[in-house]
Amino acid sequence: MSDLRPWDILAERVLLDRKWLRVREQRVRTARGVVIDEFHVIESSSWAGIVCLTPQRELVLVEQYRHGHAGPSLELPAGVIEPGEEGASGAARELVEETGYTSDHWQHLWRVRPEPARHAQWAEFYVAKNARLTAPQKLDETEDMRVVTRPLADLDAIVGEMVHGLHVGALLLAARRGLLD
Repeated sequence: MSDLRPWDILAERVLLDRKWLRVREQRVRTARGVVIDEFHVIESSSWAGIVCLTPQRELVLVEQYRHGHAGPSLELPAGVIEPGEEGASGAARELVEETGYTSDHWQHLWRVRPEPARHAQWAEFYVAKNARLTAPQKLDETEDMRVVTRPLADLDAIVGEMVHGLHVGALLLAARRGLLD
């Protein structure tokens, strides 16, 4: 157990409260007694990502435009875990909605904070093996993506093309743990 102490929150106000984003400004005192007048905590929904592998040993990926990146991004299928939804259920729902693939072989891979210094949400990653195309995509009105399948043998090249650090980490962790064998 860590002996690091949490910071004291001396004051707090909400600066922004929207559908996908909430920003709180806090006045805090660190464990060493330093007062920070404006520390910002960013809240957004937790989400799930899926390392998806077909019986033909192909990774199921998606490519979509990411506005913050100002360009296309090759990614794992992923999406928001709805309120009251378990991470595994959210992952299965997102996989079929974004790609049309389903799997009956799921394994939890990793639960991680995307950026723990200021962000308060979780990202959960799962491995779905023996995935099969069983339905058409069912994208939300804000989504525009294409499904990409790539041989697992091309993992190094795939990782080299990705810009989403957590997706890279999940792929490499799944491979390191032997979950893609």
